[in-house]
Amino acid sequence: MNPSIRLSELTNRIQQALNSAFAGQTYWVLADITSHNFYQQKGYHYFDLVEKEAHSTHIIAKVAAAAWGTGAQRIREFETITGQQFRNDIHVLVKVSVSYHQVHGLQVSLLDIDTSYTIGQLEQQKQQVLQRLLLENPDHIRKVGDRFITRNNQLPLPVVIQRIAVVSSGNSAGYQDFRHTLDHNGFGYTFIIDPYFTVVQGEANADLVQQRMVDVYSSGKPYDVVVIIRGGGAQTDFLLFDTYQLGRVVARFPIPVITGIGHQKNETVADMMAHTPTKTPTKAAELIIAHNKLFEDGIQHLQRDILIRSQQLLATHNKALTALHSVVVNQSRTLLAAHKENLLQHRHVLRQHAQQLLFGQRQQLSELSAAIAAKPRLIVSNKLNNLSNIVANIRSFSRNLLQHRQAALQQQETLFRVMSPDNILRRGFAIVYHDHHIVNDASGINAGSHIRVELQDASLEASVTSKTNHDERRTDI
Repeated sequence: MNPSIRLSELTNRIQQALNSAFAGQTYWVLADITSHNFYQQKGYHYFDLVEKEAHSTHIIAKVAAAAWGTGAQRIREFETITGQQFRNDIHVLVKVSVSYHQVHGLQVSLLDIDTSYTIGQLEQQKQQVLQRLLLENPDHIRKVGDRFITRNNQLPLPVVIQRIAVVSSGNSAGYQDFRHTLDHNGFGYTFIIDPYFTVVQGEANADLVQQRMVDVYSSGKPYDVVVIIRGGGAQTDFLLFDTYQLGRVVARFPIPVITGIGHQKNETVADMMAHTPTKTPTKAAELIIAHNKLFEDGIQHLQRDILIRSQQLLATHNKALTALHSVVVNQSRTLLAAHKENLLQHRHVLRQHAQQLLFGQRQQLSELSAAIAAKPRLIVSNKLNNLSNIVANIRSFSRNLLQHRQAALQQQETLFRVMSPDNILRRGFAIVYHDHHIVNDASGINAGSHIRVELQDASLEASVTSKTNHDERRTDI
């Protein structure tokens, strides 16, 4: 029988051998983290470092590890810089030393952790996804400079965004922030929001998010935009949004996609493929509100322009109508005065002609009387004939003259009727009275003045709500 030794002697020999072999040496090791536990009061981390076969979960190497003191400080720095929590199932490059304890056995101590390796791995993975998207989807994705041009970001946004499909986690604080911002906007806008809840964390859940996007499209509802929302988190929590699968869906989606993933540092692949990326769910809601406010401002500006131009046009035509009314009244008065003068002249001429004719006939009668006295029967007979002719001539002349004057009077009467205010009103014009006087210009009328508008078939009482003065030259007719 071989001689026996105590266990402590064996472990002491192992400790001496390992310490002799690894004393003062450190190693940079690539491994995955498993079985992690953190004791916050002491600041100790206990975990296993494992190596798995490529594209497999089979473990080919495993060693217990711990971190305290400087190692724990390096882990805190790693979490701050990368935004990644030190936890199970992350792949890291760590600096370790090897030791053996007689009670705790073989153990490696974490001395440092390479943050640039973890960040580089994530960035390299994202760049590979982007290259694949470009190569396999040339009809829907292309790159111009530093910007990706996709089918989705070339879609026009509706002038007003009102019906929204939201892909988010049901218990997400980001979704609650998004809803609160839209529901309590300061402009009174109303939105129709349909949630499509799913898990939005972890690469393996890209299928779930893709299915919810398919559900949005299959619903047949006329959504204005689709909003993908997630709250903040570690950088690796956003790996789902850097997958080829989700990037392809977003780039080809036929409805504009707005992202509010909550990733403050870098853009995800989904952000690059989407119509409009924002940093947070709240920013996505604010973008939608600002988009609608821009449309409202344009409508209000157009409304003001229409109102101003309408007032200007009405004022211009009102002024022209007033000027025309003044011209018609003045010319009517002038025409009436002129024709009245002509009538007086014709009456005077007619009176003179009648007096001259009567005087001539009186002389002839006197001569005839004398002749009758001399040659009673013959002269009387001849003069009677002459007198009959003269009377006939007088009657004919008087009738022709009166017919001519009556025709002239009828012509003037027709002209007066055409130019009369009643006919002017029938043609669509109006007469404006202020204080029982016809208004020729607007100098005496101000906002609040009471006016009466005479139309062809009605009289309107109105109050002036506003007044715009124009330097308009009048053209006399």
